[in-house]
Amino acid sequence: MRAHQDRKGTRHSNPLAIVARSDRQARPRRFWIWAAVAEVAVVVFITLTSVLIIVHRSGPWGKAYLIQTLEQRYNAEVRLEDLKVSLYPRVLATGTRLTVRRRGQKQLPPFMSIKSFSAESSWKELLGAPWHVHSVRLVGLEIHVPPRGQSRQPRPRHRPLPDFVIDEIQADGTSLTILPRTLGKLPLTFDIERLLLRSAGKDRHLSFEAKLRNPKPPGEIESRGNFGPWRTDQPSLTPVSGRYTFQNADLSVFNGISGKLSSRGQYNGALEHIAVQGWTDTPDFAVGISGQPIHLRTEFQAVVDGTDGDTYLQPVKAHFLNSTIVATGKIEGTPGVQGKTISLEVAASNARIEDLMRLAVKERRPPMTGAVGLHSVFRLPPGTADIVDKLYLKGDFQLHSARFTNLNVQRKVEALSRRGRGVEGDDDTASVVSNLAGRFQLRNAEMSFPFLSFEVPGGAVRLHGNYGLRSEQLGFHGELRLRAKLSQTTHGIKSLLLKPIDPLFHKKGAGTVLPIKVEGERSNPHFGLDLGRLFSGKSK
Repeated sequence: MRAHQDRKGTRHSNPLAIVARSDRQARPRRFWIWAAVAEVAVVVFITLTSVLIIVHRSGPWGKAYLIQTLEQRYNAEVRLEDLKVSLYPRVLATGTRLTVRRRGQKQLPPFMSIKSFSAESSWKELLGAPWHVHSVRLVGLEIHVPPRGQSRQPRPRHRPLPDFVIDEIQADGTSLTILPRTLGKLPLTFDIERLLLRSAGKDRHLSFEAKLRNPKPPGEIESRGNFGPWRTDQPSLTPVSGRYTFQNADLSVFNGISGKLSSRGQYNGALEHIAVQGWTDTPDFAVGISGQPIHLRTEFQAVVDGTDGDTYLQPVKAHFLNSTIVATGKIEGTPGVQGKTISLEVAASNARIEDLMRLAVKERRPPMTGAVGLHSVFRLPPGTADIVDKLYLKGDFQLHSARFTNLNVQRKVEALSRRGRGVEGDDDTASVVSNLAGRFQLRNAEMSFPFLSFEVPGGAVRLHGNYGLRSEQLGFHGELRLRAKLSQTTHGIKSLLLKPIDPLFHKKGAGTVLPIKVEGERSNPHFGLDLGRLFSGKSK
């Protein structure tokens, strides 16, 4: 399969649709390609009439008769460079440079063109009922499927064709281009290495086998299925069904992720509305910013518009480590823009924060553990930039019973809990972080938190600020609310000296409210009083 080409001849690539198409998308993937493969098979049906006429109407007038019949049947302008027929010992017909262009579509490329073709059969097969053509071989087959609305053709009057069957059609090296129905969108082009069709005939569905090389991500695609009968009046409504496999797709061609993806599934419907079910498996998926591989598996249902490649995910379930994330949304093109944009609604009800952090943090030991629920908008535009730099997220999360794995950070949390309760020394109370919740937005590899709060026994923290995914620098400000009075957070002479100022920090029903800041590197953050706001009297 080759890249897209715009009107200036610029080559474009199909992006992956996995949800990381999260392809990919990842790029979730767009599995409407299998319907396109099937359409290539059925368009060859146009040549079936040619074959029958050739083998039954040999003579100097055969070429003119063939052209006239095709023009009447398909309301098209037909050109044929050469035609030769041999009747002994077997019936053999060969031709070169056959072009079919729909009337009224001079602004579009020819609907079909073939560099050369041949058809072979025996007299016994031809004289039977239905007529049988043993084999057809097509070289240099190129198909341009016009968009719906422009593809509708009136049903012309023509001689009825007898029933016939072509046992086998081989069309290796076929090129299929589906023209977009939205002005400014790029056409979709597929190069098919191997294409084999069986049992093609008048008003029949045919079976097909196809193999192609996907350019981005590179990998081998194979598909088998059924297609047709061909809708001459409206090709986009032609039915298609089948199964596919996609092996060893290299995700590293997308800047920011890596891994070897395999996928398989099934599809059915019409070209403009294809229902797809399948799964993907990527044993070594990794996001470049962390470099830590995980085993990513997805199950998906999707509806694909085979006329422009837009895909609607309903939904995708991504499984990795001990977490599951569910995504719904679409992968669609924008007029005048190369590539596709992935727009999703992402949700997780009982994922693990340590699993999510493994995708974004370099350290093998996650900085925090606990169950997390989240909801987020996910938007990934096309382009060559690193995924972390172009990914946009906006949502909220809740984290329950969390613990920090960094002992230095955990000890600070434990000390905060003891002071908040006015307890001296160590105690046996579990100092887990509870009710951690917040809103977040990721843009240009910078995570901002308009609101972030958590509780420990005896205290609560309210913060807002930013975290750099690349720099791993923290910058947060907020307030610390303790159940104990300020003088109760210490002992001895310090406690006595602080008693007179307890009323200054006793606010909003809390024993103590202090302005605080959290700064420094993620692995070694600094917790401290925000002295500027402390002396200004502003606690938030």
